[in-house]
Amino acid sequence: MNISLNWLGAYLTKDLTTDLKADWGAEKVGTILTSVGLEVSGITKFESIRGGLKGLVVGEVKTCVPHPDSDHLHLTTVDLGNGAPAQIVCGAPNVAAGEKVVVATIGTVLYDGEETFVIKKSKIRGQDSEGMICSEREIGVGNEHEGIAVLPADVEVGTPAADYYHVVSDTVIGIDITPNRISGASYLGVARDLTAYLKQNGQNISYSLPSVESFVVEKTDDGRPKLSIELQRSEACKRYAGVCIEGVTIGESPEWLRNKLKAVGLNPINNVVDITNFILLELGQPLHAFDKDKIAGAQVIIRSFPTGTPFTTLDGVERKLDANDLMICDSEKPMCIAGVFGGLDSGISEQTTSVFLESACFDPVFVRKTARRHGLSTDASFHFERGTDPNIVIYALKRAALLIKEIAGGKIASEIIDVYPSPIANLEIEVEYDYITRLIGKEIDKNTSKNILESLDIKVVRETANSLCISVPPLHIDVKQAADIVEEILRIYGFNNIEVSSKVHSTLSYSHKPDDYRLKDMVSNLLTSNGFNEMMNNSLTTAEYYKDLATYPPENSVTLYNPLSSELNVMRQTLLFGGLETIAYNINRKNSNLRLFEFGKAYIFHKKDTDNPLNQYKEENKLGLFITGNKTALSWNVKEGKADFFFIKSYGEMVVSRLGLNAEELVISESDKDIFRKGESLLYLQNGQPILTIGSVSSKLLRKFDIEQSVYYAEIAWENVLKASKNHKTVFTPLPKYPSVKRDLALLLDKKVSFKEVKEIAWKTEKKLLKSVTLFDVYEGEKLGADKKSYAVSFTLQDDEKTLTDSQIDKIMNKLIGSYTHLLGAEIR
Repeated sequence: MNISLNWLGAYLTKDLTTDLKADWGAEKVGTILTSVGLEVSGITKFESIRGGLKGLVVGEVKTCVPHPDSDHLHLTTVDLGNGAPAQIVCGAPNVAAGEKVVVATIGTVLYDGEETFVIKKSKIRGQDSEGMICSEREIGVGNEHEGIAVLPADVEVGTPAADYYHVVSDTVIGIDITPNRISGASYLGVARDLTAYLKQNGQNISYSLPSVESFVVEKTDDGRPKLSIELQRSEACKRYAGVCIEGVTIGESPEWLRNKLKAVGLNPINNVVDITNFILLELGQPLHAFDKDKIAGAQVIIRSFPTGTPFTTLDGVERKLDANDLMICDSEKPMCIAGVFGGLDSGISEQTTSVFLESACFDPVFVRKTARRHGLSTDASFHFERGTDPNIVIYALKRAALLIKEIAGGKIASEIIDVYPSPIANLEIEVEYDYITRLIGKEIDKNTSKNILESLDIKVVRETANSLCISVPPLHIDVKQAADIVEEILRIYGFNNIEVSSKVHSTLSYSHKPDDYRLKDMVSNLLTSNGFNEMMNNSLTTAEYYKDLATYPPENSVTLYNPLSSELNVMRQTLLFGGLETIAYNINRKNSNLRLFEFGKAYIFHKKDTDNPLNQYKEENKLGLFITGNKTALSWNVKEGKADFFFIKSYGEMVVSRLGLNAEELVISESDKDIFRKGESLLYLQNGQPILTIGSVSSKLLRKFDIEQSVYYAEIAWENVLKASKNHKTVFTPLPKYPSVKRDLALLLDKKVSFKEVKEIAWKTEKKLLKSVTLFDVYEGEKLGADKKSYAVSFTLQDDEKTLTDSQIDKIMNKLIGSYTHLLGAEIR
């Protein structure tokens, strides 16, 4: 929302805008507004004519003769009122001696769209030119460009063009309205908060609204039936009022109104529509103007239509209505989506002479859901979605009717029709002084608290020695409980006026083990030190990703009722798709060698617990690792190598090991997830719970993201890892005193035998002295025979108490050979 300081000053009892500009500056006003909860996003200058016509003056053409070296230029002398006539070369066909003209003097900046040019002293066909005689379009006051602008003869020479054209200069403050501060989304709301702050700081100031006492019905008897209002859905419309105005002339708004709207970024449309926009900005109350002659049956009915009913809105788009869309209708058809958008056939046009003016208070939930359903966001829906003041409805109607009568002519042709079935009473809240002090952290004078509330139009109805009973009007949508009252006091009193105590109060607390945040920080440091970059992706994603996936079936997605778009309509079931989006984004920008990780939540819906709907939803913490491209950056001393399945496997196991789990002790099997390539995935389990899943992402998925290179993904079930590592203890082991011994075996085995079996047999055969078993070569070939392979396995032996002898070593190796021969049918090569 944009606030014009000139416009704001009209509601204050002091000429505060002048004071602020002269004494404090707009920055000071911005600081005040931010401190009271109206966060300022920027401060800009506004001029009703771009550039403010600086450097442009009224001149009189004294002489005008043909240019000696041109058949279309003229050589003029122009009196600028400074005693020194200027020679100017002009090409306009209508320039003549005796004319009053607008002259751009040397150094003046003129604007042509987004481009600017500076007037300089120059020679044109050999003659000096000391300025430029301007057309209307060249100075931004009209569209005429065939000739120069000729002013009336009585205009005084030397008059600044800005004075002649009544250029309005203003300062505009941009405010970001938070959802809880909708009461400040108008000039009335800003004036209320600003004066409350200034009163608190010793200024004798107040605000007031223009009087509407001159509102009088000028009855007309034209023989037509009187318009009536029928409210069928009172739960969706709290109050609905309207008034009829006859004899209106639709045309351009006066300059003062156009300038006010343009200052805050609105384009003037016509006088009636501009007045409704003016009232919205002034009071925060949306209005809608109907062409009264288009209202069939002289009836306005607030109702709903069956789902699927077509309705064409003001933008020419046909929309299908929902049964919960509240509509403003006549006796035959819908005319407007209540609180959101007008209809194509019922609005104000150049032919309109009779106006029905609507002012209402709609339920925020109904308006918000309707706006989301139809993908509409308007200034009216912005206010109604956050809540409007039912008590301002009638004042807004009278104020707008008087402005229409003043600007567009006509007569007020009906009494105000006000349908208000259940008037909304003020909310009474009891708040104790001790509670105020405890929440603020400082004792504020009782009279100060009461004065602040009174200045915000919040009345004190009862007071005791220890408490206040507050009456809160409906305009304060966000004030519902005692804590909200304290917030209102504090934001006007000033957060910066609460001193920081010199005392430090602390309590001992014990974090749960294992510490989730500490472990995440530790793993993050581990991964970043290994070349990974952390990413954060949106928890919202598109349901399209989950089509035809058995691993993440679409029915398990948590679906949003009112999504912002079709691309953000479900909660993610996995971190995979967000990571692939990030990888695709980087690859498209020539960054194809990536190591990424993300901590995040996955959201699952299942229908197992139908008795308790809350149990149907599950959040799971995950850690996702992604690797694609080369293992290392290209360098003269490093051989290029592509990342592969075993590369991601090493990092997945590294993370699990760092968290206290021994990857070798986990149950490992091939993952059956259809997001991976067949034969290139592993699932690590402990006590039947998944710990780590590793795989090469399937080509089918990669094609969805236009990724042409291999991507490897590891997903760690973070909560399961924390549970499994809960009892892990770090134990110190001294360096061994005695040397270790390595022995190798080349085993000829059946192809179906896995290294896992080889390792398990080794550990069962020698439990005391065997320290490690590693596979360092695999060979398959015709010479070995069909369905055979050779494993080259290295065994590390060590005794912590003495040096191993050759006989001990040979004995252990013979036992291993015997076990492999007996259990696996192995041959020693």
